[in-house]
Amino acid sequence: MDAAVTSAPTPTPHPVPATGPDGRTAPADPPSGAGRPPRAAGRTPRPHRARRENLAGYLFMSPWIAGFLLLTAGPMVASLYFAFTDYNLFDAPQWIGLDNFTEMFGDPRWRTSVEITGWYVVIGTPLKLAAALGVALLLNQSRRGQGFYRAAFYAPSLIGASVSIAIVWRAIFSDGAAVDRAQQVFGMDAGGWIGDPDRIIYALVALTVWQFGAPMVIFLAGLKQVPRELYEAAQVDGASPWRRFWHITLPMISPVLFFNVLLETIHSFQIFGSAYIIGSQGNACGPADGTLVYTCYLYIQGFENSRMGLASAMAWMLLLAVGLVTAVLFWSQRRWVHYEEGAR
Repeated sequence: MDAAVTSAPTPTPHPVPATGPDGRTAPADPPSGAGRPPRAAGRTPRPHRARRENLAGYLFMSPWIAGFLLLTAGPMVASLYFAFTDYNLFDAPQWIGLDNFTEMFGDPRWRTSVEITGWYVVIGTPLKLAAALGVALLLNQSRRGQGFYRAAFYAPSLIGASVSIAIVWRAIFSDGAAVDRAQQVFGMDAGGWIGDPDRIIYALVALTVWQFGAPMVIFLAGLKQVPRELYEAAQVDGASPWRRFWHITLPMISPVLFFNVLLETIHSFQIFGSAYIIGSQGNACGPADGTLVYTCYLYIQGFENSRMGLASAMAWMLLLAVGLVTAVLFWSQRRWVHYEEGAR
């Protein structure tokens, strides 16, 4: 009998239902996997789906990626190599180390191009931004025909960079042309600006200022964001229009002003077409190098003198200069650019 009791299977205990504080029986936990909806047949797993979406995105981006590698990154790497070689576009490049940079720094015409470009950036950019901000302030007032005036002031930015406008501008400032006759009326000395090495750069600056449409539109968008309540409160306190502009308008649009200053400064360093066309009179870039901006001299060395190695070295010096000026502007914005809290 003891053997029978010993060999009897031990009964499996049944789970006791748990009871809550109110005496009710709580439902038992469902078995593992119970209650889940069955996976639909043919559904793609999530990792495979993500890879397929990424592949589609890269396919759509492939034209831009190919263009960037072939037309931007590739030529930049090649020009960095050519900057240390003697290369004339026809023969194989020969490594010469820093000779191009040494020759460039010792070239008085290169120093002239740096001076003219620096003068153009320092004078032309502020005048262009001042004209753009002034017209934007006028267009920000409610008046009839605003759409027409905005389009009319923006139009020069669309056509100002064309070759035809540069040719027309050169004709306007030539001897006996409209500007020459106008200055004679005011008792000024006769003579066109195009043939004068000291005044031809002013014609180039005037063309740049005339193309203020793009920064004007950006300024106008920033002015629309300034709350009118600030002007009304300042006017009630007796603030003059100048004080309202200096203490309300400028701080409120300072991020937009910084953007325009940065963009127009970079564009000023890159000027070429108008300087080359306005100054071309038998020799490129003006009489006595009056419009010899940096990019114009780079073009002369690279394509007229077939010294592509020296031109590549000049191009990289221009890139470093623009990068340095951009870094200084970003550093200085902490002192005069005011962002909304959390927007920086």
